[in-house]
Amino acid sequence: MRALLSTIGSRGDVQPLLALALELRALGHEARLCAPPDFGAWVEGLGFGFVPIGPEVRRAATAPRPAGRPTPEQLRQLAEATVSTQFATLPEAAEGCDVLVGATALQLAARSVAERLGLPYVYVGYCPAGLPNPLVPPAPTPMYAAAEDEPAARLWERDAEHWDAMWGAALNGHRAALGLPPVEGVRDHLFTDRPWLAADPVLGPWPEGAELEVWQSGAWLLPDARPLPPELAGFLDAGEPPVYVGFGSMALAPETGEAVLAAVRESGRRMVVLRGWAGLTPGSDGPDRLTVEEVNQTALFRRVAAVVHHGGAGTTTAAALAGAPQVIVPQSYDQHYWGRRVAELGVGGTTTPEGLAGTLAGALKPETAERARALAARMPADAAATAARKLGGLAR
Repeated sequence: MRALLSTIGSRGDVQPLLALALELRALGHEARLCAPPDFGAWVEGLGFGFVPIGPEVRRAATAPRPAGRPTPEQLRQLAEATVSTQFATLPEAAEGCDVLVGATALQLAARSVAERLGLPYVYVGYCPAGLPNPLVPPAPTPMYAAAEDEPAARLWERDAEHWDAMWGAALNGHRAALGLPPVEGVRDHLFTDRPWLAADPVLGPWPEGAELEVWQSGAWLLPDARPLPPELAGFLDAGEPPVYVGFGSMALAPETGEAVLAAVRESGRRMVVLRGWAGLTPGSDGPDRLTVEEVNQTALFRRVAAVVHHGGAGTTTAAALAGAPQVIVPQSYDQHYWGRRVAELGVGGTTTPEGLAGTLAGALKPETAERARALAARMPADAAATAARKLGGLAR
């Protein structure tokens, strides 16, 4: 069996698919990934076929943004360009495959391509707030704002309306060119009537009573056996556990990054700072701070006093599995959901840069660390293997 695993997003969107690909290979199957060109060397270095799609996401994420919201015409052009790129890329990427997996919400062409080729299709999300149910509000997007007092059911209705307005014309135009009928309800078509949810069931459970039938596998975790760099290992050995600060693939305004770092300095703790796409720079390295590039989070988070981050699904899960208290400073999309969950579970909190100092003080209390360790003991860690076996069965 050969699977095409497709996503459009940052490292946090690609890494779970690589975890699934490794498990598929262990079962004797083949996997090919279709993702932004930023990740080609990484994917191919692990021995998988790679098909680039769209522009580099890092360049797009860090480019200066125009003031104000885009005009309707700009949105129309963006929609057409995005959908056209996917319909131009995915059919060739899926050649010779037996099943197609689309991960994250921007999989606009994947189900149509699978339909045209007669392949089984699976949509997978990484967060319960990314799948429609009236019990959890949808993750906010930059395209429209939600009133705080609107019920979750109405927010999901507005979400569906947004999907139709943004993508309906472009999607159905390309489906017609393939000889496929138009779809009504773009979002629900893309997500299918039984999506998969690759999120930890303790950290981010699918709510009981939700109408949508979801198969929750658990989080797909990429094994990482890399040792910590000698400089980092020496820093950790040289004093009390530091606070980790990192915003991964998020691009922050300079003043936001500085406010976060200033709040952590106020705690009096040493810092390990991930430079990341935000380019965080706490100053010259020394006994009280060390700047690092991408490292083994699993190993690092077990040795820190707390993790301060943006709230991506991967970082939130890694910190929880390490038993580390965490403080989330959400920037967009599902990060607000993970911030709420960390607070609800009592293993940290969610805040703004201005409120970080106080929230971090609570996260550094011994009782918070105790609850974080107890949470880690409840979390399963073999979900990618389970998903690989289920996917193999679909293609038979």
